[in-house]
Amino acid sequence: MCGRYRLARKKEILAETFDAENEVEWSPRYNVAPGQDVPVVRQDPARPRRMLSLMRWGLIPSWSKEANVGYKMINARAETVADLPVFRDPFRYRRCLVPADGFYEWAMQGKQKSPFLFSMAGDSIFAFAGIWDRWRDPGKTNPNKEWLETCSIITTSANALLSGIHDRMPVILKRDDYDLWLDPGFKKVDDLRDMLNPFPAEAMRHHRVSTRVNSVNNDDPACAEEFIPQLLF
Repeated sequence: MCGRYRLARKKEILAETFDAENEVEWSPRYNVAPGQDVPVVRQDPARPRRMLSLMRWGLIPSWSKEANVGYKMINARAETVADLPVFRDPFRYRRCLVPADGFYEWAMQGKQKSPFLFSMAGDSIFAFAGIWDRWRDPGKTNPNKEWLETCSIITTSANALLSGIHDRMPVILKRDDYDLWLDPGFKKVDDLRDMLNPFPAEAMRHHRVSTRVNSVNNDDPACAEEFIPQLLF
């Protein structure tokens, strides 16, 4: 599962890292949560150019009658993303990169859960494998018939670094796979599935953080700082 992550880079850095045209207003974030607008990278279908834009985290299928289903669709499992009706078409035709520089998972320690931050060993930016869709409210609450674009992050089984904390982890794509993943004309399902593997544990690191990150109201560098419990004697 991936339910919170960090993206503490400015929009200019994101555009440069992913060689994308910038269409977003974005400031460093330390506690990104479902239901919020997040930057994603897509391929322009008409020309060989990437675009950086904002989407709401929590996929709403184009055929859905209600928007609240998005809160149940923040993640898609790699094992079933190509087959489930809610994810099948986005997986084939509407894939994206979701930039991040860290993500959080919680481990049960005693009677409470302790949060941990996972990142690259060199603290570099990376990208989750994402899918997206476009939805329009069919009801009277949307008189202008405006479209809402939403996304989901694909998860896979945990690598050795995460397995003691959680049995799932977000799919972190290899940079060599970015072009094919983003190519809207590439539809070979088996080849796409082959990209959805656990990221090598030796290329990552993690540390415990404070429970400050538990609240979505907290979004500052302190959320990601290492937390060392004080021993009581």
